[in-house]
Amino acid sequence: MKIIYKDFKKGEVKVKIDSPDDLWFLSTLVEQNDLISGRAERKIRIGESEKTVKKSVSLTIAAEKVEFDPYTNALRVNGKVAEGAEDVPKGVYQTIEIEENSIIKIKKEKWFEYQKKKLEEATANVSLNILVVVFDRENAMFALLKKYGYDVLSSLEGDVEKKGVLKQKESTFFSDIVKQIKLYDDRLNFYKMVVASPSFWKDELAKLVKDGKLMEKIVFASCNSVSKNGIDEVLKRNEIKTVLRQERSVVEINLVEELLGEIGKEGLADYGIDAVEKLSNAGNVKILLVTDKFVRENRLKNTFDRVDTIMKLIGKIKGEIHIISSEHEGGKKLDGLGGIAALLRYKVY
Repeated sequence: MKIIYKDFKKGEVKVKIDSPDDLWFLSTLVEQNDLISGRAERKIRIGESEKTVKKSVSLTIAAEKVEFDPYTNALRVNGKVAEGAEDVPKGVYQTIEIEENSIIKIKKEKWFEYQKKKLEEATANVSLNILVVVFDRENAMFALLKKYGYDVLSSLEGDVEKKGVLKQKESTFFSDIVKQIKLYDDRLNFYKMVVASPSFWKDELAKLVKDGKLMEKIVFASCNSVSKNGIDEVLKRNEIKTVLRQERSVVEINLVEELLGEIGKEGLADYGIDAVEKLSNAGNVKILLVTDKFVRENRLKNTFDRVDTIMKLIGKIKGEIHIISSEHEGGKKLDGLGGIAALLRYKVY
């Protein structure tokens, strides 16, 4: 996600959506009565006739319902029109569908500190634990995926000039690619590696991967060229979107499992809003875990001020705050503990 403009005094932030992760993040950020400005498809009647056409219009709506669909990678915000074109009356219901590359403006009465922090994290240019490899029978390029774009790590060239030894050269070259992938993984321990090629070259390379643990990390995809354009192409594919979504879920699930382990041995953890509030007042929260479901429910019940106070206290002592998705196993387990829990700095006796 890229911030185009922000003015927290006015409560306004304008952003450009770059990935499905951005859409999920916005689904936890947008709340009822926020003013959302963007483009929407609306049926417009032509003259006096009954005929209508679909027209893209710029609108501002007061959000009432927010739905994130992970299968179509779309975020839908529905509410009454607050501002718009002359042919769109105020007060009618309209849905703004937010997708990758959408630009929207969010206006809130108040931006909570944890929301500002999460917005900064979502727009930070950090490296992800994913390797992207594009190759054919002559060239290979290795890149480290970042929050925005990638860094090219290295390139390899094969020697296939002599047709009489073509098969031998290709086999050696593909082995070299596998060795390079293994070297990078030994050094950086990737979560996943997306390996892409034109045609059937990826199938040939797959036969040379003998390390079962390495193979479990590899996701194969297709591309049309071995170049930066080829990497750009791979970054738009569903394989990358799936890997990114899985990586975030794995991080969150591991945090919840660490929490459950500490609870099981009566160690450095506690749960429930009363316990977490007491611990935050004592400055004893290292990591706060809160599900997005817990956040939504407290907003609807107008009890979120209590949660926000806890988050502010933890922020002041430089504790970590993680909003956990209730869609995966880890989030469901955390919801079973009341939706809020903490990993502690020291044990309470």
